[in-house]
Amino acid sequence: MKFKTWLKNNYKDIIIDAIILFFVGFLVAVGGLFLWVSTLEIPDLSAFEQRRVLQSTKIYDRTGEILLYDLHEDVRRTIVPFEDISYYIKNATIAIEDDQFYNHGGISIRGILRAAFSNLFEGDLLGGQGGSTITQQVIKNSILEQEKKLTRKVKEAILSIKIEKILTKDEILSFYLNESPYGGTIYGVEEASQAFFGKSAKDVTLAEAAYIAALPQAPTYLSPYGNNRDALEARKQRVLDRMLDLGFINQDEHKEASETEVEFQSQVISGIRAPHFVMYIRDLLTEKYGEEALAEKGYRVITTLNYDLQKEAERIVKEKAPGNKEKFNASNVGLVAVDPQTGDILTMVGSRDYFDEEIDGNFNVALAKRQPGSSIKPYVYASAFSKGYRPETVVFDVKTQFSTACEPWDMSNSNPCYSPNNYNSKFVGPIQLRNALAQSLNIPAVKVLYLTGLKDAIKLATDMGLTTLNDPDRLGLTLVLGGGEVTLLEHTGGYGVFANEGVKAERRAILRIEDVNGNVLEEPEVKSERVLDRDVALLISDILSDNNARAPLWGYNSQVNFTTRDVAAKSGSTNNSRDAWIMGYTPNLAVGVWVGNNDNAPMNGLSGLIATPTWREFFDIALETVEDKKFPEPPPLDSSLKPILRGEIMDPAYLLSQVQLGNTTLDIAGIASGIHTILHFVDRTNPTGPYPTNPERDGQYANWEYGVNKWKEEAYGTIINAVASSTKPNDDDDDAEED
Repeated sequence: MKFKTWLKNNYKDIIIDAIILFFVGFLVAVGGLFLWVSTLEIPDLSAFEQRRVLQSTKIYDRTGEILLYDLHEDVRRTIVPFEDISYYIKNATIAIEDDQFYNHGGISIRGILRAAFSNLFEGDLLGGQGGSTITQQVIKNSILEQEKKLTRKVKEAILSIKIEKILTKDEILSFYLNESPYGGTIYGVEEASQAFFGKSAKDVTLAEAAYIAALPQAPTYLSPYGNNRDALEARKQRVLDRMLDLGFINQDEHKEASETEVEFQSQVISGIRAPHFVMYIRDLLTEKYGEEALAEKGYRVITTLNYDLQKEAERIVKEKAPGNKEKFNASNVGLVAVDPQTGDILTMVGSRDYFDEEIDGNFNVALAKRQPGSSIKPYVYASAFSKGYRPETVVFDVKTQFSTACEPWDMSNSNPCYSPNNYNSKFVGPIQLRNALAQSLNIPAVKVLYLTGLKDAIKLATDMGLTTLNDPDRLGLTLVLGGGEVTLLEHTGGYGVFANEGVKAERRAILRIEDVNGNVLEEPEVKSERVLDRDVALLISDILSDNNARAPLWGYNSQVNFTTRDVAAKSGSTNNSRDAWIMGYTPNLAVGVWVGNNDNAPMNGLSGLIATPTWREFFDIALETVEDKKFPEPPPLDSSLKPILRGEIMDPAYLLSQVQLGNTTLDIAGIASGIHTILHFVDRTNPTGPYPTNPERDGQYANWEYGVNKWKEEAYGTIINAVASSTKPNDDDDDAEED
């Protein structure tokens, strides 16, 4: 009670004391800040003319002895006067980097607050957006150490304010445009203009200037020679949109520049080995350490690349590609090899020639999304085997309408109907899953996908390393025929899971990173996890290495047959002849090859076989470098399984032979009546469980059963007629008896 009375009588004095205390604290803080600022030395202007490239990052093969690339060995920088830089470049840069450049005094409070709130929301206060003005970026690139510390950001802001009092705005912008990185060893807009467009910075067009202004944010990721051209196009368009908003260009200029197709010159890089792999490594390093660190810290990066195998792969691809172009109109080839047990990338060839401008050779097809065709089927079959289906399980390879929106007898294949064909438009009737997969038959594959379930098949493929099959509603049953998209790198790694008996080793491209003093900064360990039952993996390997099972498709002496080594293989091609694949593995090596055209132009001929000669020649060489290992025996068949699961169905050819031998006691009609679609005998969600009480309720039952019945009419009708003929009374014999 006394306290409340005291507070009521003295609250005005308390408020006044609090205000005084706040201002005293504020003045002390400001005084301390100014005292600290007064101790900072303003650098000489000459510091701005010498970009800080201390020691650049070097990338080596797995031995640590073969230098693949020195990231800044051939730094290219040409300083040009401010007046010799196109006003398009100046305005485009200001529009996207710092639209208040000519209005602020070195820092943008609004930009700092916006970046701080964004970084706080994303949980990375120091490592996210910087809110930096052009002036701050000049300071950052020229003076301060590249480290994520609050003190550096404070120094950056203070020095920016000070430098604004020494240099004019045009001088600061000139430093920025002459010193900023534009990708790889290219610094400054003059070198960028010459490298990208073959012209001086004063002569670039508005559209070209928009590309140049777009790059400094992330020059490696947005490189016009990389795999992220969509991101570059989007940022270039954002530059143009901002220029329009700020009144730097009018609507007509905006429209023309947006629609202009700009051609980039071919990339010129000297002293580089395994270029696609090196650029892949560079992107990984940039994402983790940043552009500046790679340019200055002198990292020594030991990669997983086997350079001896890489050289052979590049040679083979370059030798085979011209013949593919001439015979099949297939201009490009990609090849990837991985160690299934460690996840190490051993080789990566992203095209027949990195420097071949005619085929966009610097584009890495090993990282591109392409349709896998039938090479996706092993994932689907593995999913089915995980649920209890077996290689011996029988399905009917007959013409089938899979769309329940269409009548079972309507075999059209136009929306909404779906009735695919096999590659040779022939159907073999009942077939075991072993032979169906080995011979790459489409109808059984679609049925297997339905039996296992689309989402479960995609989940397994994702668990095995495929990250691009993320739209099941769009894919539907076409997934198993290659309707989705995968990358060669991930696809090869997925086959590596089969090779490693169901264990996925996380992909690894770097063995060790050392700093300039030899201290190990990073040494990734092998990370593995089981994603597929071992027995299922062994079943897939057993099928894909079964030369007898695949002989009807390949023949007995094909290029996928290795007489002395265990090698599993699966080809794939798309119906539109745009992609050809061959994937294969031993227990300790997985190799994938893609053939096609970067622009998706169709090929000619039997595209599924185009990739095989390249794959086989490399595999023969690579096998000499790894231990001879055999696939373990798969689990035996459980005799207690339902007959349909263990492959039991009466063979019409056998019945006919019995009739021809005079065995007329067979109940052909009875036997035929017991033959049905697999859906008659199994609940697809629990195939090893009880028989379904009402199988007709399954949405696909009527369609599948129709195809089976049609097959029975053709297969057993002949036999029934033969039996009837053999048992029909002979009129002459009857007359003889009567006589």
